[in-house]
Amino acid sequence: MYNQYAGLIFDMDGTLLDTEPSHHKAWHQVLGKYGMRYDGAAMAGLNGSPTWFVAKTIIESHGSTLDPYLLAQEKTAAVAMMLLDNVVPLPLIEVVKAYHGKRPMAVGTGSEHLMAVSLLERLDLLHYFDAVVGADDVTRHKPFPDTFLRCAELMGVAPGECVVFEDAEFGIQAARAAGMAYVDVRMS
Repeated sequence: MYNQYAGLIFDMDGTLLDTEPSHHKAWHQVLGKYGMRYDGAAMAGLNGSPTWFVAKTIIESHGSTLDPYLLAQEKTAAVAMMLLDNVVPLPLIEVVKAYHGKRPMAVGTGSEHLMAVSLLERLDLLHYFDAVVGADDVTRHKPFPDTFLRCAELMGVAPGECVVFEDAEFGIQAARAAGMAYVDVRMS
């Protein structure tokens, strides 16, 4: 089905792994300590963004002066425990298994590198991928193409020969900016 591509790149949260419920729960828990609310529907447009950017947006919407990097660290710590206990793969993992050993594959995620590796290891999926690029591995995040361009580079595949699997608008914009084909998994 994807044989025309030399490399496959997968977003992680909401694409390969069902992490969204844990992320929402962690945001509610952390923000509640500061008298703030997390509006999942309002934040959906930021899916694929690094945690500090989501934190910055939430802080600004509440008129708070909290440090977005510190708030992001708190949220990451809270979600780490939840995810390691609760995360499950989504059906797209079958594409990964089908192309294992046939095409180089990478994960390009807005999550921190260590979190991505921990989750993939926990589910015994890390061995399927030739590379993992997290938010802390690039300077410019989705919708900029840097995450996916780094994935292509690490796989040794030209960007125009890659397909990206994404569930977020920022990720699709990043794939387009990288000159890559994409599959919007929300439409599948």
